[in-house]
Amino acid sequence: MWDFRASGCRRLGAAGSLAVALGGWAAGTLPVRGGWGLWEPRGSALTLAGALLAYLGLTLLVAAWWRYGVLLARGEADRVRTTLVWWAAPLLLAPPLYSADVYSYVAQGAMVLEGHDVYGGGPAVLAPGELGWDAAASVGGHWTDTPAPYGPAFLVLAQLVVELTGGAIVPAVLGTRLLAVGALALIVWAVRGLGGGRGGPDGAVWLAALNPLLLIHVVGGMHNDGLMIGLMLAGVLLAVRGRWVLGSVLVGLAMMVKSPAAVALLFIGVMVARREGPGVRALVKGLVLPGLVAGAVAAGATVLAGTGFGWLRTQSVAGTIHTALSVSSDLGLGLGLLLGDDPDPVKAAVQNLGLLAAAVLILVLAWRSWRGVLDPVLGLGLSLVALVALSPMVQPWYLLWGTAAVAAAAWRSRAGQVLAVLSAALVYETAPDGRTPWYGFVVAGLVLLPGLLWVRRDPWGERPATPRPHARAGDSA
Repeated sequence: MWDFRASGCRRLGAAGSLAVALGGWAAGTLPVRGGWGLWEPRGSALTLAGALLAYLGLTLLVAAWWRYGVLLARGEADRVRTTLVWWAAPLLLAPPLYSADVYSYVAQGAMVLEGHDVYGGGPAVLAPGELGWDAAASVGGHWTDTPAPYGPAFLVLAQLVVELTGGAIVPAVLGTRLLAVGALALIVWAVRGLGGGRGGPDGAVWLAALNPLLLIHVVGGMHNDGLMIGLMLAGVLLAVRGRWVLGSVLVGLAMMVKSPAAVALLFIGVMVARREGPGVRALVKGLVLPGLVAGAVAAGATVLAGTGFGWLRTQSVAGTIHTALSVSSDLGLGLGLLLGDDPDPVKAAVQNLGLLAAAVLILVLAWRSWRGVLDPVLGLGLSLVALVALSPMVQPWYLLWGTAAVAAAAWRSRAGQVLAVLSAALVYETAPDGRTPWYGFVVAGLVLLPGLLWVRRDPWGERPATPRPHARAGDSA
């Protein structure tokens, strides 16, 4: 009989993670070429068996994670960071899982080294014999000709990985995974420092880092969202401790990985304004100075990287790719098809309305944070959730942006509980080989509906988080 205590959850989750990794060797996002005989297609029967094993392992991991969170919510103490090591370790040597994005990262790093404009074209510009050519062959179809939407700070890291590994697929992927592990460690440090609200930092680590959605997409899939989240939350933690200048520097670096981290500057500004006291001058200082610091970091990083300022014009390229999880894109496409032969203008208009609505919600949350009604870190998390929900392109792992911040502020809140349910559902939306099959949405729905009913019937019961204390005006920046 399975041990329903924390130790049993640790073992079950580790077994699930191991099954995901083993299944990935046959059914993961394997490279088209350059797999060194290690990461190669194994035939349809073995691929199917690997996929079934990975789905079984994922289900065990989700079940262990959920039970573990319930135990923590009930006050049981455990070695959460030890559990994280147990669950993450099996994924470290696995091939890419649930996404082909890592091949884009390697190819884009190679483009920089080979002198190509990474913001002017996609990996398809790499020619035979150039670094990254093998990686470019494995880039997902939508992204082959798409310029990089990432900032120069991440491209420098990708370039370094390619330079150290010669662009060979296996070592380059494993080098990128080391970056993901570093991002995971940074997330753990930041959410523990921010405290997690009532229930303590262990629960914050449970929701932010032990989360199966993060394990499979940041450790397994090596998405650079993990690095963005880690740098962003580290910057927020420093701002909470009164060191807002250094915090804004880290957020600026996070923006130079992925631009949504810029939302954190607004809430750091709220902290600065509240620390300075009431009045227009304090508000203006809070709204302007963190942005100036982060802007200087972004400009400096761009100049030092030598990749140019093309990232300013490529931030919207992802929105041209339709994803079924984007409500505004789905609604816009449906209305466009009803109203005429060309749905694109209507779709674009609805997408823009979605972004406008997200901006309004973010400003409302920032205002409430400034008034002292809402914890600024919780306001940041809810803002990022709103941004993702109303964006023109949504991937499952985007939910982690806001989930990590909510976990750091109030993991036991109703919002934290709902985000845990969404995380458990969205792990099924993507197959181990990176596809988004129809049955993934079915399974996600089968997890989501009873999960939301459970939240309603058995809430963890934390009241909205009270505003966290801020440093005095004379504290160091």
